Amino acid sequence: MSGNNKEGFIETVRGEDRFRTRIDWLDGRHSFSFGSHWDPTNTHHGLLLVNNEDHVRAASGFSTHPHRDMEIVTWMIGGELEHKDSMGHKGIIYPGLAQRMSAGSGIFHSEINNSKKEEAHLVQMWVVPDTESIKPGYEQLDINSELAKGELVPVASGREDLAAIRIRQKDATLWAGRLAAGKTVKVPEASHVHLFVAKGSGTLAGAGEFKQGDAARLVRAGSPAWTAGMEGSEILVWQTEYRE
Repeated sequence: MSGNNKEGFIETVRGEDRFRTRIDWLDGRHSFSFGSHWDPTNTHHGLLLVNNEDHVRAASGFSTHPHRDMEIVTWMIGGELEHKDSMGHKGIIYPGLAQRMSAGSGIFHSEINNSKKEEAHLVQMWVVPDTESIKPGYEQLDINSELAKGELVPVASGREDLAAIRIRQKDATLWAGRLAAGKTVKVPEASHVHLFVAKGSGTLAGAGEFKQGDAARLVRAGSPAWTAGMEGSEILVWQTEYRE
């Protein structure tokens, strides 16, 4: 967790410094404390509690398990996962699909890589809901056509009417961008912003260069510019208003 300094600042988190879970079917990196990985100074950033980058081997995945009172957004970087849950929802999650599961009062789900050869590469993100014990829900929408415009796209939000999908958290919005080499965008302003580099590289004004797996944690840092590197970049940006 970032500190309580009233002045704005940007903290850089390098990909190789994240917690790591490595087992026979999964290679995962955790931006915050998760499972057996615990650091009381690194439990969240704003309303974002989990930012897990996972590589799931072919013909394997996350078997059925429970969640409660969490807004869970899964973003595929490569490959596909099949989602099934106890509410009867079923779907294939693939790159460019905005997908959200509201765990609410309680839900069981699984995420399986059915490919016999291809690895699944994803980022799963958890945000605290603003209302507890709601009826669990699921939503997905293909936004590849919007991403192809090369700007930041509002993917999931509790406050943006134009966001692709809704989450039950009025103080959070997830933006995604597939940006061509040299493209510059302004990072959305909020009390707490988390920028994660899902692909490629780039430069954040005031913080320097970033590569795949790196992240920037902004606290009251305004709206600095992000410029995509020579190979372009795909970024995920959580904009949250968080009162410490």
